[in-house]
Amino acid sequence: MVKKIIDQNIQQYINANLNTDLHALLLKKSPFPEVSMQEIVQQIKGKQVAQKKFPFLLRDGIIFPPQLNLEQASSEKTALYKSEILKGKKFIDLTSGFGIDAYYLSKNFDEITLVEQNNELLEIVEHNWNLLERKAEFINQKLEDFLEENNGSFDVVYLDPARRDTQKNKVFLLEDLSPNILEIQEQLLSISKEVVIKLSPLIDLKYLISVLPDILRIDIIAVKNDVKEVVVFLSKQNRNGIICHCVNLGSGEPIFNFHFGTEENQTAEYGEPEKFIYIPNNSILKAGIFNLISQKFNLKKLHPNTHLYTSDQKMQDFPGRIFEVETIEAKQIQKKSQFNIISKNYPLKPEEIRKKYNLKDGGENYLIFTQSKKGKIILKSV
Repeated sequence: MVKKIIDQNIQQYINANLNTDLHALLLKKSPFPEVSMQEIVQQIKGKQVAQKKFPFLLRDGIIFPPQLNLEQASSEKTALYKSEILKGKKFIDLTSGFGIDAYYLSKNFDEITLVEQNNELLEIVEHNWNLLERKAEFINQKLEDFLEENNGSFDVVYLDPARRDTQKNKVFLLEDLSPNILEIQEQLLSISKEVVIKLSPLIDLKYLISVLPDILRIDIIAVKNDVKEVVVFLSKQNRNGIICHCVNLGSGEPIFNFHFGTEENQTAEYGEPEKFIYIPNNSILKAGIFNLISQKFNLKKLHPNTHLYTSDQKMQDFPGRIFEVETIEAKQIQKKSQFNIISKNYPLKPEEIRKKYNLKDGGENYLIFTQSKKGKIILKSV
């Protein structure tokens, strides 16, 4: 497939149809007998995904895998963040997939090994890496078989386990992954001083800590306030508790670090809205450090179930959004005016609020519908 799809005429056809309706295109017969229209559309979809997710691959000759592999691949932003953390001599990715993480991490290592059981996918990655002038050893093998036969050691072992099933279960467990990390964690730590595992943002952190005894660090990585990954660092080295890094890439917000267990010893002071309202980013909310944030930045919390904070003086370096506000009554809201609506611990959703008050969406101004200990309140940005 790789050799056929990189034909210059086929590549020109793909580039000429980047904005074509793909459903209509699939109904047509391929103008090239050596490749199907499905394969052509696969490349068009890949380029469309790459525009936002990994733009460094938007160059002639790059081949893209099927849609599922594109969805499972890390973004360029999250891969770049991880590459700033991990360094050493020998690196191995035991579930390389489309190889985005491995590509960025490979810049910091002398010897790179990629293990992937899907031979066609590995051929695509090897072709792309050769085009990008990046060297590695490519091994087409099941992870379990590789571990059984391997005699080497590595500075960093990296994994991105896949779900065994496609069901959208509410509970996300390590037992549901392939490979099952619980079964091989000791084996992994026997060949490397550091094991790094990329997990779904749905994973429960307390559960994670309860089943993985060698956690050194957890990074909660959001991109523009959308939590994309939970990355776990395992190590047998001496450590002083588990440190967590809350990261919101593309926001300009600072990384917030804390040790697990400190939240339980913190209490929040409560108060009514003052001049500034603070909304923690979603990596902070994922970490569940609602009282710690209050203490760290000397902020009052509005309500036990309202994760909004307030102060009279603006606190810099807060990991989230800050609004200067005033409290208003519902009767002060002018119909058909334009607002961005935020609803936190409030009975109505933003679309229901817009409908109730006949408001237009967007603009520069905000209305925050929420609750303090005294009851429901409406805040308007100023």
